[in-house]
Formats: sequence, structure tokens, C-alpha cells
Amino acid sequence: MPYGFLLPTTSALSFIGCFESDSHPSLITVATVRREILRTILKKHKRLPLSSQAPNLTVVISTILDYLPYLFALDAGLSDNSVSNEEIDVVLLKDIEVEWRPCLTSSVAGREAARVRGKGLDYEICFILTTLAYAYTLMARVQLLTLYAVTMPTPEQRATAIANAKNHLLEANSLHTYSASKANEFAAPPAAVDICSFTQSGLASLALSEATLLAVLKDDLYPALVAQDRNNNDRDWMIKAPEIPKVRVGLFTKFSLAAGEHAGVAHAHLTSPKSSRGSIAVDDSLVEYVNDLRKTSRAKACRFFGIEAELSGKTGEAIAWLDAGRKELGFRTNDEEGSKTKVLAKFKKNWAERKEDKKIVKGADWGSDAGRLEEARVIEMLDKKWNKENDLISSQRIPPSDPLRATLSSGRNIHTPKTYIPPSLDEDTLARMRAPPESGDETTTLVGDSDDSGYENPHGGAVPGAFPAALGSSVV
Repeated sequence: MPYGFLLPTTSALSFIGCFESDSHPSLITVATVRREILRTILKKHKRLPLSSQAPNLTVVISTILDYLPYLFALDAGLSDNSVSNEEIDVVLLKDIEVEWRPCLTSSVAGREAARVRGKGLDYEICFILTTLAYAYTLMARVQLLTLYAVTMPTPEQRATAIANAKNHLLEANSLHTYSASKANEFAAPPAAVDICSFTQSGLASLALSEATLLAVLKDDLYPALVAQDRNNNDRDWMIKAPEIPKVRVGLFTKFSLAAGEHAGVAHAHLTSPKSSRGSIAVDDSLVEYVNDLRKTSRAKACRFFGIEAELSGKTGEAIAWLDAGRKELGFRTNDEEGSKTKVLAKFKKNWAERKEDKKIVKGADWGSDAGRLEEARVIEMLDKKWNKENDLISSQRIPPSDPLRATLSSGRNIHTPKTYIPPSLDEDTLARMRAPPESGDETTTLVGDSDDSGYENPHGGAVPGAFPAALGSSVV
């Protein structure tokens, strides 16, 4: 968690010949140059190995932020809107045509989806904003990966990483929400699934769900305890059990339920027929991730209900809530498993956990289950502890879990989604745009628009078995 998006790549695009501005003649040229820089950065980012992509995200974000004010200035000029209290005259000579490679489209295994051509400035704006939202989500992943580092973070480092990740996800939420409203203005549904209004609405709800769960993770120390327990490099032989005030446990329950509701809304949007284009639909891995996120959120709520019951001395009811959490995650409870089935299920679960641990160490494709296995580990740890206490001390009857699951109510939102405000050029920059373009800028040369897939490995780096001399010759 969060979802590991891939950043899209795009074809070359020149605004020169498509737009004309008498009031700010340099705007068209500068926007073209900024756009070409971004295209080059996205192609270079795709070719980087995974270990180098995370540090490069700041470069991608800053390049997009540098380009956006010029892009929105063109949009304002076409719409007869002012920028920094200054009118911009932009005349449309012909519609722009640009290709973007979608990242959320189901494709044949081992092959990338083909680029999708679109017309109009809104098509470009939606893909740029979506790319920026993906980059912010990936930045959140980078922050959260530090929680599982070989050296366990201090409480201050943990709080800082979670706060930064939460802010990145809220930025992504605002960008997807704005893109969804922008996509509704298309005369016809866009050809790319990524920027469909239903898809963008689903991604906005997904980012809000993940940000809501992070508000819980900030003070939920049980996942940190489990991570510390399975860290082979940790030398602490005595680990103190977390203590959460009863009042906060009730809040965490409501927040977890709210995260599950947002994930449910995201799943409904992403699986809606309106978010697909004929046989082309949203990738199954994203849909499965969103479904796992909903399960994880509801299981967390059950766990917090169990913690609240245990704090009140109701150990039997607390264990029943843990069973309810297992069912929400899709795992069988201890009573439902036979001896042979139980051994096989435990083997499969342990294998999946070791596989996820290896992903975390490599920093690649981790969290693809939206924290489902991690939550199962927490529930298993508490189940052992509470069952031991109940057997030795309390001896309370464990009620059935299904009636408890039926009592799960609606959640409580903690975040107020921000409204995205498009950036605008300042007065000094607009003043420079009123000058005619320099002679060298008028003949801006774009790099040849070669296919950006070719020899490239979808996971970064060179393709195994490829002839080394061919790697630097075919793609610019």
C-alpha cells in the first residue's frame, strides 16, 4: 500500500501550428519546449532500474509542475479567461492530436498496452494531471517503505513518513477529482480508460481510502510490532505490547470503516461498464487491489472492536471479533478448518508472507495485497495472546462472529478532500511571454517520436539476453 502505478509515456507534441497568440507570442513556443522536456523525462524514468526510479520521482513531479502553468495558460486563453488578472489571446488553428500510453488497461501478459490517440487540449490536461497524481501516489509508497527498513525507524521518523505519505495521497485525490470533472466536459468519451470520468472518480476514492487508513496507521502500533517481530536484524529481545486509549480505539474503528466505504466506492466506479471501452477495461490487478483494500479496512475495524472489548474485560467477545476480521479478509477461522485443511492453509499463508517479505526487501511490487496479509498477521498475533489468556484466566465463552459482523455500521471521515487549484503564470512570466520568441525558439526541434517500448523492460533496466550494442541505437 499504496498501489504501485506505472507512469505513462507520450508521443511528441508541438503547439506551434495548432495555436496562435498575438498578445503573448512566446507562450506557444515555451509551452512546446516545456512539454518536450517532460516527454523526455518520462521516457528516461521508464528506462531506469527500479532502484533508481524512486529517487527520480521528484524530478518527474517538478517537471510536470513547471509545465502545468503554461498548459493551463493555453486553456485559459482558449476559454477567454484571465491569468493573473491579465487577458491572454489564444486562437485555435487546429486541434492537437497526441498519443499517451495508458497504464490501467488490461493487456496481454508481457506486452504493454498500445498508445491511445486523443484530440484536444483537455485530453492532454487530463493525462498530465493523472500522471502527476500517479507520481504523488508513488512518492507515498517511497515514504511508507521506510517503515519496513532493515533498521527500524524511530517513532518520530515513523510519524513523519506517514504524515508525508498522507499528504501525497490527498494531493493525488484532489488531482483525480479535478480530472474527473474535466473528463465530463469531453464531447465524446475519451478513448483511454485511464482518463474516463468514472475511472478518475474511482482513483480519487482509492486515494482517499488509503489516506484515511494512514490516519489510523499513525497511532496503530500493532503493524509496527509485527514488522519488528519478523525483522531478522532487530535485536530487541523484549517488546512491549502497544497501549491504545479506549477512546481512540473507537475513533480508529470509525476511520477504518470509512476507509472501507471509500474503497467500496472506488471498486464500484472501476468495475462500472462506463469505465470501460468495449472489450477494454480497467486492469484486473487494480480492481483486485481495491477489493483487498476494502477487506483490509473492514478487518481493521473488527480488530479495533476486539481491542475495545478486551480493554473492557470481554475476552471472549474480543476473540470473536478477531474471527470476524479473518472472515472479512477471506480467511477461514480456526473452527472452520479441519486438521489437514488447516495445515495446508497455514503453509500457503506462510509462503505468501515470505513472498511479500522478499518484495519489501527488494522494494518492488510490495503491498500489492493492500496490507491484507499484514493485517492477518496482526490478528493472528492477538488471537494467540487472547486465547491463551482466556484459557488460563478468563474462561469466557466465545460467541459466534457472524452476528458481530452484521453490526458493523457506517464510518466517520477524518479528511476533508482538498480542491485542486490549477497553477497560473505570475505577472513577470506573462510579461516575458509578450515578447516575440527568439529566433532559435521558433524552430524548436522535437526529438523523433519513436516507440518508447521497444527493448525496454517494463520493470526497468535492460532486457535479459539482449545484444548490448543494440540497446543504445534504436530508441532516442
